[in-house]
Amino acid sequence: MSTYLFDFDGTLVDSMPTYVSAVLRVLDENNIKYENDIVKKITPLGFGGTARYYREELGLDMPEADIVASMHKNALDGYFYSVPAKSNVISTLKALKARGDDLNVLTASPHATLDPCLKRLGIYGLFTNVWSCEDFGTTKADPNIYKLAAERIGVCVSEVIFLDDNYNADLTAKSAGMRVIGVFDESSAEYEADIRSVTDDYVRDFSELLQK
Repeated sequence: MSTYLFDFDGTLVDSMPTYVSAVLRVLDENNIKYENDIVKKITPLGFGGTARYYREELGLDMPEADIVASMHKNALDGYFYSVPAKSNVISTLKALKARGDDLNVLTASPHATLDPCLKRLGIYGLFTNVWSCEDFGTTKADPNIYKLAAERIGVCVSEVIFLDDNYNADLTAKSAGMRVIGVFDESSAEYEADIRSVTDDYVRDFSELLQK
């Protein structure tokens, strides 16, 4: 039996356009300039961490709670009604579950968008644990979150196979001691070589997991 820990946005679901639009819209509406690689930096941080980044690094003069509320509002419709699973994700997850593997989720997305989306897609029940970073009080930029997740699952951190499409999250999970498989997503396609350089393996389609 293998123990998997999956990212959500860009790994299980094709949501990165929705996610990115939701978080960047706050900056655009407030005429805040940002670098081209901002998505790479903020994706592992979640709404709360991104709000802090906006205030501390970009100078957005809004209360953190208001920034998070705006992101939630911007994202809700997409996650509730239209964000699809990525290619072969549902069939692969069912096959992994059927062979006895333990499936878990760890994502920067809040439960307000995470849970309804997984339930709409009919896969919420496949997971032993569905965690948002908010359940740990930290972000995926912190190596401790991966160690804490392994502890809650009840296995050594080295026994967990972590999958994410984000370079920084993959790098941090690897530094924490997990086996890491990078996942292709259009939003991070330009970083594929970087992701491959810090991961143990890489998949361009989820069905490839069945041969790992």
